Amino acid sequence: MEASFFLLLLLSFYSTIHKISTTTDVITTNHSIRDGETVVSSGGIFEMGFFSPSGSSRRYIGIWYKQILPVQTVVWVANREKPLMSTSSVALKVTKPGILALLNDKNETIWSTNTSRSVQNPIAVLLDSGNLVVKDANDDNPENFLWQSFHFPTDTHLPDMKLGKNFKTGHEIYLSAWKTYNDPAQGEFTRNIDPTGYPQVLTKRGTRVRNPNHC
Repeated sequence: MEASFFLLLLLSFYSTIHKISTTTDVITTNHSIRDGETVVSSGGIFEMGFFSPSGSSRRYIGIWYKQILPVQTVVWVANREKPLMSTSSVALKVTKPGILALLNDKNETIWSTNTSRSVQNPIAVLLDSGNLVVKDANDDNPENFLWQSFHFPTDTHLPDMKLGKNFKTGHEIYLSAWKTYNDPAQGEFTRNIDPTGYPQVLTKRGTRVRNPNHC
């Protein structure tokens, strides 16, 4: 009886240790993720991996709330315009000089980040804010991030995410709705900051402003 209890406890402990050892918030040049594998932010708030929207067989890389909710709540999608019909031999990996790329079974790039500079030890990290960042493993300064998903949001505004336009680079950060409830491709509606005059938040359908007096 005591031996059986001890064995059960040992197996339970081993399972816990194994689960902890394989859970990570980082993708490195030596550790990619494939369909069925995920990365989890250090505090267990957000999770990233492959998913299919309800009623769809198409596969996407996305970020969702890790906590148990009535439905999976996806807050960001990488390859929203290029869904995968099959994820056999597909991998999300970090390559030098600092690119996070989704590669298919032919090693072709389906989706990737961009960078204007290179680092020696690039990694991708999923933060507890829901921000996916590509950076040097030894540099935690946000100003030195090579790329971050908060600069390329989809339809969800998360705390600490900023909307607006960089007048130096011309890059604009704005929200855009899914095309349909099960198709994350960019839809008709967008939400952005109008920088002309007094800055205001605008919701547009195409180029037409809706409810301009409400944020």
